[in-house]
Amino acid sequence: MNGRTVLGRFPAGGPRGSWPAEELAHAARLEGQQAEVVMDIATDMFLVIVRGAETPATASA
Repeated sequence: MNGRTVLGRFPAGGPRGSWPAEELAHAARLEGQQAEVVMDIATDMFLVIVRGAETPATASA
Protein backbone atom coordinates (compact mmCIF):
# COMPACT_ATOMS: atom_id res chain seq x y z
CA MET A 1 0.00 0.00 0.00
CA ASN A 2 1.15 3.53 -0.66
CA GLY A 3 -0.71 5.10 2.27
CA ARG A 4 -3.24 7.24 0.41
CA THR A 5 -6.95 7.37 1.14
CA VAL A 6 -9.16 8.57 -1.68
CA LEU A 7 -11.96 10.78 -0.34
CA GLY A 8 -13.54 11.49 -3.72
CA ARG A 9 -13.21 11.11 -7.51
CA PHE A 10 -14.32 13.71 -10.03
CA PRO A 11 -14.16 13.69 -13.85
CA ALA A 12 -11.60 16.08 -15.31
CA GLY A 13 -14.10 17.28 -17.92
CA GLY A 14 -16.52 18.87 -15.49
CA PRO A 15 -18.56 21.98 -16.28
CA ARG A 16 -16.65 25.22 -16.77
CA GLY A 17 -16.23 27.06 -13.49
CA SER A 18 -17.00 23.96 -11.43
CA TRP A 19 -14.33 22.83 -8.96
CA PRO A 20 -15.95 20.01 -6.94
CA ALA A 21 -12.63 18.32 -6.11
CA GLU A 22 -11.19 21.55 -4.71
CA GLU A 23 -14.39 22.17 -2.75
CA LEU A 24 -14.25 18.70 -1.18
CA ALA A 25 -10.55 19.10 -0.34
CA HIS A 26 -11.26 22.49 1.25
CA ALA A 27 -14.07 21.03 3.37
CA ALA A 28 -11.83 18.15 4.48
CA ARG A 29 -9.07 20.60 5.43
CA LEU A 30 -11.58 22.57 7.53
CA GLU A 31 -12.21 19.29 9.40
CA GLY A 32 -8.48 18.92 10.10
CA GLN A 33 -7.52 16.48 7.34
CA GLN A 34 -4.55 17.24 5.11
CA ALA A 35 -6.48 16.69 1.90
CA GLU A 36 -5.14 17.54 -1.52
CA VAL A 37 -6.24 17.22 -5.13
CA VAL A 38 -4.21 15.12 -7.54
CA MET A 39 -4.77 14.13 -11.16
CA ASP A 40 -5.03 10.45 -12.08
CA ILE A 41 -3.97 10.56 -15.72
CA ALA A 42 -4.89 6.91 -16.36
CA THR A 43 -8.57 7.51 -15.54
CA ASP A 44 -8.76 11.25 -16.41
CA MET A 45 -10.09 11.95 -12.91
CA PHE A 46 -9.25 14.39 -10.15
CA LEU A 47 -8.80 12.57 -6.85
CA VAL A 48 -9.11 14.13 -3.40
CA ILE A 49 -6.61 12.25 -1.23
CA VAL A 50 -5.15 12.21 2.25
CA ARG A 51 -1.57 10.94 2.28
CA GLY A 52 -0.27 8.66 4.99
CA ALA A 53 -3.69 7.42 6.04
CA GLU A 54 -3.60 3.86 7.29
CA THR A 55 -7.19 2.66 6.99
CA PRO A 56 -8.80 -0.32 5.27
CA ALA A 57 -10.18 2.13 2.68
CA THR A 58 -6.67 3.05 1.57
CA ALA A 59 -6.62 3.13 -2.23
CA SER A 60 -3.96 3.62 -4.83
CA ALA A 61 -4.05 6.98 -6.59
